[in-house]
Amino acid sequence: MTRPETLRQSAVANPPSTSKRSAFDPLWQRINRILTLSSTPQLEGSRVFLRPPMRGDYRTWARLREASRDFLSPWEPSWPNNAHSLSAYRLRLRRYKKENRKGLGYTFFIFRRGDRALLDGLSLSHIRRGVSQSGSLGYWMGQAYSGHGYMTEAVSCLITFAFDVLTLHRLEAACLLDNAASIGVLRKCGFHEEGIARRYLEINGIWRDHRLFAILPDDPRPLVQKQ
Repeated sequence: MTRPETLRQSAVANPPSTSKRSAFDPLWQRINRILTLSSTPQLEGSRVFLRPPMRGDYRTWARLREASRDFLSPWEPSWPNNAHSLSAYRLRLRRYKKENRKGLGYTFFIFRRGDRALLDGLSLSHIRRGVSQSGSLGYWMGQAYSGHGYMTEAVSCLITFAFDVLTLHRLEAACLLDNAASIGVLRKCGFHEEGIARRYLEINGIWRDHRLFAILPDDPRPLVQKQ
């Protein structure tokens, strides 16, 4: 009998061709059940790897978030004063696990392969099945690691996971109109801009307009070059 971990790793490493991917295919239904009932798999890139947050990551995560506070605050929802506390972090981990079990979302920390430094975080959330088969992409980058192409590679890994393992039909993302770095990442990864959503999210205490992007399984996905 094939172990769930073996099946999951095989699915990530050896996805079927597009013509064989279907949300109703029995094999993929089995894979999706395993993914929902077990831990999120680790995703591998050439320079980075992605894995779920763990309790032991707390101190490193808190230091990175604190050091990047001014860098991130213009682009994120306002965080409460205790957002970086250990108790808040543990609550966040429990929420991630609950979303995982229900197949509603997958959250990853992104690490550099060479020295295993924590770089940033990325999530696939609001997963909708049925006739939608879609999910939303979100991410943040530690200031010290910005501008080196790490996020572009990480997003490319998540796209493969979303389409080839979870068999989603559509992956969406939104960013502020003037967030040039985020817009660049999405375009490099093959996302298409689809329009403007007025007052889409409350960012840093203000309701802000956002650019809407999306990518489909058969859209071209440019190869990410090492930098």
